[in-house]
Amino acid sequence: MVYFTFFFTITLFLYAFLLFHDERRQRIQRRMAMFLNKEKQKQSAEEETAPSFFKRICYPLWLELKKSFKRRRVPGEKEAKLEIKLLQAGNPFGMATVEFRLLQLALMLLLPFFFGVYAVMLKASFAAVFIFALFGLVMSLFLPHFYLKQKIKTRSHLALKQLPDILDLLTVSLEAGLGFDAALSKVVAKKNGVLSQEFHRCLEEIRLGKTRREALVGVKERLVVDEVSVLISNILQAEKLGIGMVQVLRVQSNEVRERRKQRAEEEAMKAPIKMLFPLVLFIFPSLFIVLLGPAVIQFIEAF
Repeated sequence: MVYFTFFFTITLFLYAFLLFHDERRQRIQRRMAMFLNKEKQKQSAEEETAPSFFKRICYPLWLELKKSFKRRRVPGEKEAKLEIKLLQAGNPFGMATVEFRLLQLALMLLLPFFFGVYAVMLKASFAAVFIFALFGLVMSLFLPHFYLKQKIKTRSHLALKQLPDILDLLTVSLEAGLGFDAALSKVVAKKNGVLSQEFHRCLEEIRLGKTRREALVGVKERLVVDEVSVLISNILQAEKLGIGMVQVLRVQSNEVRERRKQRAEEEAMKAPIKMLFPLVLFIFPSLFIVLLGPAVIQFIEAF
């Protein structure tokens, strides 16, 4: 019995010693892992917070160039017209008037250079190189404004396409008992698109202190759509005269849908005229070649 007790005690002592050693080793590993993990997190945070080359070098130069370009005096009327065009185009790429003028200047420098290099690669004469460079200069003056016109046209088409659904939802919200601002907020929350974005901007301007009239007139200036202009004019007139807004919007919705139907009929009437040109230029010559070709060949062989 004494030997068994002695053996059992020694066994427990060895087990406790090994368990203590293993626990100490695991504690050291956990501390090392925690330390290494903190170091990795610190390094990754430093890498993330470290400014890139663009932020350190290019962005300050860009800001300095914008400041120096802003100091140049531009006629106020011309600046206002350009700003209105950018607003109507939806401020593509977040461009303001300064960025747009800088883009024009960059194109005026780059396009003539590239067109001239292309003419030199073609081994053209000096007069041809000059003409190519002049063509590049004309393109640099024409392309930015053409791009703005296309953006304005695209946004106007999208707004006109979304207008009937926006009107229906706005009318239903007003009939449910909501105020005009609350109904407009509901429309903005439920619908996406150009018109919803403009009404969202209108609501933000109202919250920032503008009157409802000024905010709605701003929407009318930013969207070159006759139906939207008529809608906003009717809303302002109804608010001024105290007419029921629901009735005005219902009548306006019916008119918008009728105009959309008329535009669809007009496009359908234009379709045969548009199909006439590919028929005359591509399909009829092929038919004539297939049908009259063998007869012409036999006629030539006979004579």
